[in-house]
Amino acid sequence: MNLSYFISKRITGHEKNFSATIYRIAIASIALSLAIMIITFLIFRGFRTAITDKIYSFASHLQVTKYTLGGYYEEIPVSLNSHFYQNYNQLDFIEHVQEYAHKAGLIKTDEEVQGVVLKGVGRNYDQVRFGKYLEEGRFIHFNDSTYSKEILISKKLSDKLKLNLGDQVIMYFIQQPVRFRKLKISGIYNTGLEDFDDKILIGDIGMIRRLNGWADTLAGGFEVFIKNPEQLEMAQERLFMEVDSDLFVDKVSDLYRQFFDWLALINRNVYFFLTLVLFIAWVNMGSILLILIMERTQMIGMLKALGSSDQQIRSIFMYNGTYITLKGMLWGNIIGIGLGWLQYHFKIIPLDPENYYMSYVPIEWNIPLIIILNLGILVAVHLVLLIPAMFISRLKPVNAIRFD
Repeated sequence: MNLSYFISKRITGHEKNFSATIYRIAIASIALSLAIMIITFLIFRGFRTAITDKIYSFASHLQVTKYTLGGYYEEIPVSLNSHFYQNYNQLDFIEHVQEYAHKAGLIKTDEEVQGVVLKGVGRNYDQVRFGKYLEEGRFIHFNDSTYSKEILISKKLSDKLKLNLGDQVIMYFIQQPVRFRKLKISGIYNTGLEDFDDKILIGDIGMIRRLNGWADTLAGGFEVFIKNPEQLEMAQERLFMEVDSDLFVDKVSDLYRQFFDWLALINRNVYFFLTLVLFIAWVNMGSILLILIMERTQMIGMLKALGSSDQQIRSIFMYNGTYITLKGMLWGNIIGIGLGWLQYHFKIIPLDPENYYMSYVPIEWNIPLIIILNLGILVAVHLVLLIPAMFISRLKPVNAIRFD
């Protein structure tokens, strides 16, 4: 049997004394540190995924438009017969492409007048992506003979204008001459993102074509969904090389930079916070092991007097530290994953949608990340264990035995 391991098992703090208290503090320190790290990463990744999914679902990953110096919502039309649109299936990184157009206007009710933007979409619009944000009603039904006069309105706008599912509203379009259409609300959506919910209606692109005098083969632009959002930069560069020379490719992360800057700021704060937590765990573990060595000074002196090497004695405390670390990690995983599971299923912690763009703290599971966090804290703590263990080589047997 390994002598160092045998002795370490005998002094693991099962007895009711000062050492036992120190062991419990050490285990609690490791458990709390790991649990905080797990919860922090699960929440941050949940925030990032929830917000980016909303933006991408509503506005796609990339947008292809004509070069223009005009207003954002008055697009120069692009042709559906363009080489890119007719052949995008040959590009392996593209998942889906759909046409769209915008038209600014005013909604008038008996009590309110509200400036809005109608986003026109076609039959190939990805209703599945958008469906998870549809709170009431259904998506618009397209008309075979003409255009649909149904629209989707945000929950925020419907509350502000006191409109309900099935109500009819009059929308005035800003052009010369001013035109209006009587529209019916077929659905109410809610993304929680004010850039969309404050002003965007969703309707039939055929209506915008008719109002603008466009042919059925024209649109305001194309929304491009890619298979791997992590390769957005690469996809933009490749797509720019494929589109016609008069077309431009925008990343949605640039068009809605305020959201992505906010996520980047949170990301920096998360890593700073986790570094601080890990540093505290290092200091705590080093201090605790030093206390345990000092408390066992007489035992160290006795073992040295009996011929034990410094390496054998250091191994005793390294085994001790490993036991503390593994037990702390076990409890840390139970606490961190357990709290994450409760929040994921029961949404215990609410949020203010006005400030956080969602009504509860989101959780995104990532098992490889949890494994990396466990390995990281295991390696980090073991590195710090080497520092107080070196103190053992400086102890002289006679002084150590006399130590009290």
